Amino acid sequence: MPDRERLRATFGEDAPRYDRARPTYPPELVADLTAAADLTPTSRVLEIGCGTGQLTVPLAMRGCAITALDLSLSMVDLARRNLAAYPATTVELSAFETWPLPPVPFDLVVSATAFHWIDPATRTAKAAEALRPGGTLALITTHHVAGGTEDFWVEVQHSYRRHDPDTPPDLRLPRPDSIPPDATDFTPHFAPIHFRRYERDVPYTGDEYVDLLLTYSNHRSLPEPNREALLTEIKSLIDTRYAGRIVKRYLFELAFARLRHEG
Repeated sequence: MPDRERLRATFGEDAPRYDRARPTYPPELVADLTAAADLTPTSRVLEIGCGTGQLTVPLAMRGCAITALDLSLSMVDLARRNLAAYPATTVELSAFETWPLPPVPFDLVVSATAFHWIDPATRTAKAAEALRPGGTLALITTHHVAGGTEDFWVEVQHSYRRHDPDTPPDLRLPRPDSIPPDATDFTPHFAPIHFRRYERDVPYTGDEYVDLLLTYSNHRSLPEPNREALLTEIKSLIDTRYAGRIVKRYLFELAFARLRHEG
């Protein structure tokens, strides 16, 4: 099994943890997405990789007719519960690669922190095929960036080097302005491409941060002895050196473009 297939399957192993620990998307990002795609209560939206509904719920609150896909049964079950109050939203158990496109196209195809898990050979072309002429593809990417409790992010690398042999030496979180925008997944079907960025600081206790780390595929895929030793050491570091609380900075990027008209 390719690493992409193996790692993306780890997210459904603990859907309740994913639901409670992953940060929600900034309200201003959702507002910009709504405006960029000209969403109205009659708009048709396809969401790829909905997880437990972190983006789906705020979009559903705007009244759109949403079809949300996820390949994890536990994620789908929890997303359906989170979206029970929105009858115009349906959550389907399927990988996007094998999901049959309906005859009526969508106004918006959106994927939040999930598009990179889809087969790169087909994802952009199929997203384009799912859209009406002039429809919008929107991709949300989450970056872990420098900021927050700066000293902790330097010190914790010692723990990673001890317990994760794949950790590069002297690894440091990048500055937000050092991360270039990525237009790869829009060419050649979409143009022009627009980018919006949003920084957000989120506080964590030691227990909350360990909870968050257990939602990431690179941590879940570590051998269990390494993972347990790493997480124990990280929690101890937060509790003893940082008074039980750290702040993590996220950079959310919204990239969107209209489907290029043929001819």
